[in-house]
Amino acid sequence: MDEVDQGRTMISTGVETLDQVLHGGLTAERLYLVEGSPGTGKTTLGMQFLLAGRDVGEKGIYVTLSESRQELKEIARSHGWSLEGIEIYELMDADETVERVQYTMFEPAEIELGNTVRNVQQQIERLKPDRIVFDSLSEMRLLSQGALRYRREILAFKQFLVGRGCTTLLLDDKSDGEDQQLQSLAHGVIRLEQRLTDYGNERRFLRVIKHRGADFISGAHDLRLVRGGMNVFPRGIDGEAVDATDGFVSSGLASMDRLLGGGVSRGSSTLLLGPAGVGKSSMGVQFAVEAAKRGQRAVLFEFEESSQTLFVRSEGLGLPLRNYVEQGLVEVRHLQAGEITPNEFSMLVRSAAEPDEQGRPTSVVVIDSLNGYLNSMPHEKHLMIQLNDILTHLGKQGVATFLVVAQHGMLGRAMVTPVDTSYLADAVILFRYFEADGEIHRAISVLKNRTANHERTIREFSLSDQGLIIGPPLTKFRGIFAGIPEFIGSHDVLIPPAGKRPQ
Repeated sequence: MDEVDQGRTMISTGVETLDQVLHGGLTAERLYLVEGSPGTGKTTLGMQFLLAGRDVGEKGIYVTLSESRQELKEIARSHGWSLEGIEIYELMDADETVERVQYTMFEPAEIELGNTVRNVQQQIERLKPDRIVFDSLSEMRLLSQGALRYRREILAFKQFLVGRGCTTLLLDDKSDGEDQQLQSLAHGVIRLEQRLTDYGNERRFLRVIKHRGADFISGAHDLRLVRGGMNVFPRGIDGEAVDATDGFVSSGLASMDRLLGGGVSRGSSTLLLGPAGVGKSSMGVQFAVEAAKRGQRAVLFEFEESSQTLFVRSEGLGLPLRNYVEQGLVEVRHLQAGEITPNEFSMLVRSAAEPDEQGRPTSVVVIDSLNGYLNSMPHEKHLMIQLNDILTHLGKQGVATFLVVAQHGMLGRAMVTPVDTSYLADAVILFRYFEADGEIHRAISVLKNRTANHERTIREFSLSDQGLIIGPPLTKFRGIFAGIPEFIGSHDVLIPPAGKRPQ
């Protein structure tokens, strides 16, 4: 990579997260190529680039061969924008006669590409813009009728812009064969791509191929085109570590904290592992509600349960989750399977670690469940690497993260873990069903806790309208390693059924 010019001026692309990918934005007064197949967002990016300049008092001009002035205004209107203050120059005037259009179509040899370029130059000299978008080079390539002439005209246009104080985006439809010559002329190259996933939806992503004299984050960055413009979800952006004071995040249950050796350490990740219905999600909600009681934020990422189901279940356990959601101390974010992309999910989780508008820090993040996370992106590979990056970032922010993992199967040796994530977690809490004289009970134990000297005991675990109840250590078990634990001790030590508990 070329040596970075420390004195260069950086300007915004109009997309904040793309500026992060470019480590501050585009270098001003240079020429950039934005290439991609139709529908990938080139025009949208060009408009956002000009609007960002208008917002800071810069002049902008949109030179168009491919779309009319009215079409551009309709595109802007669909995003809720106004192009007022931005010059739009149509190289093919709408007032020209049909005969001229037909002549242009059927007699291209009569078209002088040089005249077209000179018309653009005259408009630039007249307006003296700070930002230029040229849409698109595909039409220029057709008019040139030859690679050599096309390259000469683009090179002449580039030389014309030197010293005029303007930053230019050249939009181009990506062809099957890459135009390496055009890429070599540009100071930077941004490529927009899309592909059809196995699920059937379109996935778009962005790559910075080149940014001469400046560093950037390479690789594919997910993007979405929504009302309001282009959203880019960068890959691998990491924030600075906060001053996270050592200490524990309490569950609010004294017996659970003792089992963990004091609680869950700040900045750690905890795996809640067990079969379906055993109480893993309820334990995650317990930590979230307890954080809210301390005046700290908690964020729950739900791949499966609806808000209504989550609230009803929490209320049945005596956990006032809905109240804390209304107060803004707990946030529940539902993610639609098959629609979310890896980098988008990463950005959502990273943003959750930031304090809210009132300055309240985030203490707890719950991902429920890891099964839903994996199933929502079945076409993606290496999700565990991305998950490790997410956990590392949250750890630097002092956030305690809880990963809910449902094992396949309910009982016995048939239970399997869908993916081995235990090596990623600092602590593993295991939930199990066990049998005692024909009744099904729940058990909880801590398999590991890197940050504390935890108990090695097995305790009974119960869900009731009084909340989560954890009993004393149980020692009389048989069949633990067989996967079908059976309690053979005195039933006096077990938690009594709900109807027989003292009020």
